[in-house]
Amino acid sequence: MSIPFLKQDPLLPGAVEELGPPGGPRIRRIRCNNPGPFTVMGTNSYLLGEGAVTLIDPGPRDEAHLAALLATVAGERIERILVTHTHRDHTGGVPALVAATGAATLGFGPHMTPPGEGGEGGDHDFHPDHRLLEGGVVEGEGWRLTALHTPGHCANHLCFALEGARILFSGDHAMSCSTSVVMPPDGDMASYMAALARVAAAEWALLLPGHGAPLPGPGPLLHALLAHRWEREALVLAALRLQPGATAEAMVPAVYGKLDPRLTRAAAHSLLAHLLKLRAEGRASGDEALGWHIAG
Repeated sequence: MSIPFLKQDPLLPGAVEELGPPGGPRIRRIRCNNPGPFTVMGTNSYLLGEGAVTLIDPGPRDEAHLAALLATVAGERIERILVTHTHRDHTGGVPALVAATGAATLGFGPHMTPPGEGGEGGDHDFHPDHRLLEGGVVEGEGWRLTALHTPGHCANHLCFALEGARILFSGDHAMSCSTSVVMPPDGDMASYMAALARVAAAEWALLLPGHGAPLPGPGPLLHALLAHRWEREALVLAALRLQPGATAEAMVPAVYGKLDPRLTRAAAHSLLAHLLKLRAEGRASGDEALGWHIAG
């Protein structure tokens, strides 16, 4: 199944896009100029409300992005900072923004995998002032957000649903421009697929992702992302039959085909995440040291 990605983002880094729904709260998007193989076009920051503003994902440590955020809210105040998850392209800018505004920080919690145990750019320095768990609520004038715990890409990942508007701030759980990287041990494929199925079951009017342009009517994308994971799992099982005893890295060409060399390591990690899921389900056995096999 092809995935209906938005391959272009017309918003220039540092510029401001107005997104608020008619009759709803003001929503502004600013994209950081940090493109790359994992960040794609760059990290999105969202400003929710007016006057007393809530910021979702400050982005990386980047002076130009910080200046753009502060210039956008000149005459207003950022009173709180929400983070979707603790990867540095989303939380690296927190310290400077807190220093400039005094805003309180909210998130699921600190990064859950200890330093040195792998993962994709985990931020072990972030510790929220207030924890937001599943069903946690954040309110402002004329709006109310509900936190959805969506682990998989990152164990402490949250999406935020804007009540009454069917708008989802999806972080890196579901992006309009790319699939999400799932890197064990912090990333978990079973958790990711379960959380994605949950999000896909709802009817959203607008997806506001951590990377990529806003996507109206994201249902087809969400279902395609989930189908893609099931198709990938089938390819992993086929590779296991053809290459018994292989490691995840050795199976990458068979499962992914031609791949940007910069993404080979990430592909091997995502493939490992599938293998760990299959092992937990009793459908595969082994590990990276001894190689992997079809169970039984």
